[in-house]
Amino acid sequence: MQNNNRKVFDNLISRTKIYLVIIFILLIIISMQDIKWIIPSIIILLLVVGYTYFANNKRKNEISETLQDLTISVDSAAKSTLINSPFPLLILETDGNIIWRSSKFVSEFEKIDMNPYIDEILTEIKKDIENSKNVDKYAKVSQYTEKEVIIQDKTYRIISKYVHSNNKEKRNKKEYMVMVYFINITENVTLQQKYKDTRSCVEIISIDNYEENMQLIDTEEKPQIIAEIDKAILEWANQTNGILIKTDHNRYICVFEQRYLESVKEDKFSILDKIKEINTREKIPFTLSIAISNEGDTDKEKYKSAQMAMDLVLGRGGDQAVIRENDIYRFFGGRAQEVEKRTKVKARVVAHALENLIRESDKVMIMGHTNPDIDAMGSSMGIYRLAKSLEKNAYIIHDGEATALENFKIELEKEPEYEDVLITKEVALENIEENTLLVIVDTHKRNFVEAPELLEKVEKIVVIDHHRRSEDYIEDATLTFQEVYASSAAELVTELLQYAETNVQLKTIEAESLYAGIMMDTKNFTFKTGVRTFEAAAYLRRCGVDIIRVKKWFQSDLFSFNKIAEIVKSAEMVNDTIAVAINPNKEKDTNLVCAKAADELLTISDITASFVLGDMGDKICISGRSIGDINVQVILEKLGGGGHITLAGAQVENMTMEETKQLLIQKIHEYFEEIEG
Repeated sequence: MQNNNRKVFDNLISRTKIYLVIIFILLIIISMQDIKWIIPSIIILLLVVGYTYFANNKRKNEISETLQDLTISVDSAAKSTLINSPFPLLILETDGNIIWRSSKFVSEFEKIDMNPYIDEILTEIKKDIENSKNVDKYAKVSQYTEKEVIIQDKTYRIISKYVHSNNKEKRNKKEYMVMVYFINITENVTLQQKYKDTRSCVEIISIDNYEENMQLIDTEEKPQIIAEIDKAILEWANQTNGILIKTDHNRYICVFEQRYLESVKEDKFSILDKIKEINTREKIPFTLSIAISNEGDTDKEKYKSAQMAMDLVLGRGGDQAVIRENDIYRFFGGRAQEVEKRTKVKARVVAHALENLIRESDKVMIMGHTNPDIDAMGSSMGIYRLAKSLEKNAYIIHDGEATALENFKIELEKEPEYEDVLITKEVALENIEENTLLVIVDTHKRNFVEAPELLEKVEKIVVIDHHRRSEDYIEDATLTFQEVYASSAAELVTELLQYAETNVQLKTIEAESLYAGIMMDTKNFTFKTGVRTFEAAAYLRRCGVDIIRVKKWFQSDLFSFNKIAEIVKSAEMVNDTIAVAINPNKEKDTNLVCAKAADELLTISDITASFVLGDMGDKICISGRSIGDINVQVILEKLGGGGHITLAGAQVENMTMEETKQLLIQKIHEYFEEIEG
């Protein structure tokens, strides 16, 4: 306050000096005009100076008394407010020395050991001080930190204000004084939690195979089975105190409060297994698909979000549940083997729609996934032939890097027509037109296609895939033909060619590439092979497939075979039936070698699933295989991968080989814990 007084007085004296100088100058000017005014001017100046001195002293005393009274009043109010603070208040130094506690602090925390909380506050304050670049060494600029802490079932917002210590010795040591407020926000937190708990969640339940199963069940048994399903679903929904409405013969909608969502997660959707246990004379199992969402401000928005989640579940093959929360999908179940239930009617409808899209387009671009295999390439060639049959220019986007296609590309180079058909993504981007159709095969992931940039430049997109739908699927596709029950994308494309209205004449190399795609994904017609798979293979065989030549495309040289044998030899067992091995060689075709080694491990008795890891330089690849008892897709999804129950893969970044291996083993154990739980 003394500094403020001094500033007021200095300002007053400065203004007075200016006035005296002005008067002195005026008197000099008057004296110069007339000499007889010199003596009167001196007398006037002395009188003015004397009066000014007297007036300034009087004004100075008045200001000093006023400021002193004001200072006493403000200090008294501040001290009273500090002492009688409605919040617990603590003043301490950063060295841990407590200077003062308010009476509210003493009464509220009398029986509580506050040392751990004070130590935590000081630790954060010191860290904040070290990181702060805005606090000058001698400045008294205040800084704040804020956090929420639970102290004996009460939630406090702790606000800390720190300033440089007034003690010169401690200031030189960079010590600070800290004022800590404890504001009880328990009631606010309780109200917020209550609001969150009472918000609604929308749940959609669908019976996957209702129509198919009801056709196989005796008429007199149907009412009993329907009643058992309804009862099981109703009892499960009652656990959440929700409202359950049956909107169709195979569809239910349930609305419940969010407070029950955690119990639903802990239950891990036991209803999925209960429905399968419903017995029919024909031993036909029923399966459910369930989607829950709490995203949206209204129930209508939540229903739309749940419907999107349901589409994702059905795209993954059904028999599982998903919770969409905070833009994150969490999946449950999905461990059962998929049962084929697609119809030829859908294939005909899609074939007709695809033909119309091609006819309406000026140009057709076709691409598969990065580092394409023979399934992606064969499917691309099948779509290419369909477009050419409709007299449209078509191109296959391929960057040339595909170690799995080396033997096939030798044969393809003998076809002059394909010399200008395979183009790079740079050429594709340059030749995109407004009315270009983009067909994507063997993948539905945005970040896994050969040229993701094209997705933003093309308005019409067609997706043909057989993998379970993942979170980053292409949402804005004009036409999607995604059948997880198909063995391969080549099988789906072959069906489209069969049911097309246009007469498609496949070249031998095209038919063989499609046949090779089916062979590769089914492991020589062993896995995921249905009736439709053999029908597609028979059609391709009639188109002139040379099975021996296709077989040669998959042959490995002796050196590669020895590498695979070494990987198999190094495998270690997890949970008695799962083999985990590492490819020690860092090479360009690491992922292909890992896939072959994983396939080879499944030929060994007592091994029901295999995982092989390989170093790709910037990431670790994992190939997973199973004979069907273990869902390798669910395991590798935990590592950001995907695929099918019997065949899946993943790529892990920023981790060493050993770290990735241990993480994989951890996820395998989690998988079995979920099954047993």
